[in-house]
Amino acid sequence: MKTLLLALALCTAAAGAAASAETVPGEHARRTLEIYRHIVEVDTSKTTGNTPRVARYLADRFLEAGFPTEDVRVVPKDSFASLIVTYRGDGSAGKKPILFLGHMDVVEAYASDWERPPFELTRDETNFYARGSIDNKFGVAQLTSTFLRLREEGFVPDRDLILAFSGDEESGMVTTRMMAYEMPELVEAEFALNSDAGGGDLSADGRAISYNVQAAEKTYATWEVTVRNPGGHSSRPRDDNAIYELASAVKAIEAHRFPVRWTEMTLAYFQKVGEKLGGELGDAMLRFAYDPADAEAAERLRREPSYVGTTRTTCVVTMLEAGHAENALPQSATATVNCRIFPGIAVADVEADLKAAVANPAAEFRLLDDPTESPISEMRADVLAAVSKAVHSRYPGLDLITYMESGGTDGMHFRNAGVPTWGVSGIFMNPDEMYAHGLNERVPVKAFYDALDHWSIIIRELTGP
Repeated sequence: MKTLLLALALCTAAAGAAASAETVPGEHARRTLEIYRHIVEVDTSKTTGNTPRVARYLADRFLEAGFPTEDVRVVPKDSFASLIVTYRGDGSAGKKPILFLGHMDVVEAYASDWERPPFELTRDETNFYARGSIDNKFGVAQLTSTFLRLREEGFVPDRDLILAFSGDEESGMVTTRMMAYEMPELVEAEFALNSDAGGGDLSADGRAISYNVQAAEKTYATWEVTVRNPGGHSSRPRDDNAIYELASAVKAIEAHRFPVRWTEMTLAYFQKVGEKLGGELGDAMLRFAYDPADAEAAERLRREPSYVGTTRTTCVVTMLEAGHAENALPQSATATVNCRIFPGIAVADVEADLKAAVANPAAEFRLLDDPTESPISEMRADVLAAVSKAVHSRYPGLDLITYMESGGTDGMHFRNAGVPTWGVSGIFMNPDEMYAHGLNERVPVKAFYDALDHWSIIIRELTGP
């Protein structure tokens, strides 16, 4: 009986210790989660003016860790701010610095739409939930904590490492443009690694399919399409209603299909992912990879939100504004059309295609901002080797695939400024669970903790003795 009681006591103690270890992980994990929680719970969407607040919070963490004041800079721009932190190396490599990119802002989220509070980090057995949990406060927290950890461990890189966190990547990118075009000390970097792109794909049953290195991205361009009308009293309807005309334009844009496009990189991507994925979708990828003129395969990929952007230019209506009074005929109606343009296709050509699809000479097209076309960054052997070591520490032998990003990141401006840039996030997750910009954005808890060594392995491989 005593033996049984002792065994039960030992089992209970062991279970308690295991639970305690899971609840209170190692210092690096604890600090990363603390930083993650803090910055996620600050609403940094474009109208709040809160990115300076997050930048100062992160700056304080670096100063507390002993980084010199002159190496920790919060740089304001309009109502936003960037954070730039230099980790000094010993210069023994005789090489230029490496940039590490991320962004502190998020897309708006309304609590009334979410199942969980968007600006409170919550979790269940599977996921962390919050706006910015993946895009991109995951990357910001992981990079920040890694720099602090390396400093504590006394690591001295063979060249300088520079964190460059932007404050408005999700809106005007004024802080990104400032860093890429007005700070020569940043664009002197040999290359940049971006935490806001790349990462591993998991199947629905948790199998690792591939690790994807972002080497290119599409051109981001937005138009406002406006139809105008004299209007009048709502009791006297007329056939040429501005809202009805705009609705026809919107339906025409919905129905328009841009031509299928490909590069050697995108075909290689579909070949490797298709082989791993299998099934109907994997078969369509393989057919497209070997024959991009296969219309049926291209159409199957078009129906897949995770992959449609890799096959063509896409344009989608994202916002509407119309009318001025409930009892008046609308004098104007406007649709916002956001496009992600395949590399090598001119913005003017896409506008011409949209105008032809709408087929309404009275519809006014106004291009917003100044779209940036950026080149492909050809892969480097040393970067690939370092990222491979980090990836294979978790998933031995997994294929690494370069790909083109359907969305847009800070990387486009650094590439455009002459800095080769690759997206190499530490995340592994099912792409169908990727709710960045959407409701109930999430990160798998396992993926969060599994990524803790990702950046330190890469940095040590690239800049260690």
